[in-house]
Amino acid sequence: MPALIPTDHYGTVTWLGVQLVPVEKLLITAEPVAEMPLTFAGYAPEVHAGLTRPSCSRVLAQHPRGTEICNARQLCLVSQEDMAEVAAELGLADWDHAWVGASVVISGIPDFSHLPPSSRLQGPDGVTLVVDMENRPCQEPAVTIARATDGRGKAFKRAAEGKRGVTAWVEREGTLRPGDRLRLHIPDQPVWAGLEAARSRRAAG
Repeated sequence: MPALIPTDHYGTVTWLGVQLVPVEKLLITAEPVAEMPLTFAGYAPEVHAGLTRPSCSRVLAQHPRGTEICNARQLCLVSQEDMAEVAAELGLADWDHAWVGASVVISGIPDFSHLPPSSRLQGPDGVTLVVDMENRPCQEPAVTIARATDGRGKAFKRAAEGKRGVTAWVEREGTLRPGDRLRLHIPDQPVWAGLEAARSRRAAG
């Protein structure tokens, strides 16, 4: 029995980008690309590509920093609409998706940052991205935006709360291009019954 539900939600790729070097001094340096050939290791030039990666602050409760783990953070996906709201919150008329290290910008899927983990986004040639988890706002984009806009990126973390997009990895190889429509598939399962209790314990601890 299929475990994933094809939905009637489609997102359109509006921008593709690559971060070629690791963040230096909290500054993100990324650039747009015309197409993105994806393998099981992600997008080859991207600094986050690879079948494995060193663990980071996202998973410190599970692994000591720098532990080699499976790479479920090959790509950073964000919503065009969410980024427009963040830009408006910061008072910016112009916005560069490279400032947030975006790999793929998608328009048309509501509440994008809260897609269920294990959701799939599937392109015209079958290329399939698996959502790992919500990407929390961090300091690097704030510093990058501030340097590019005379200090107006300082409020990025607050403005981007719940709008920072998701991290993802490649389940099926293929190529993404601007204009591609990606169909959303979601896991056919209810929300775990212990979720709220676990969150309450974390907040209390």
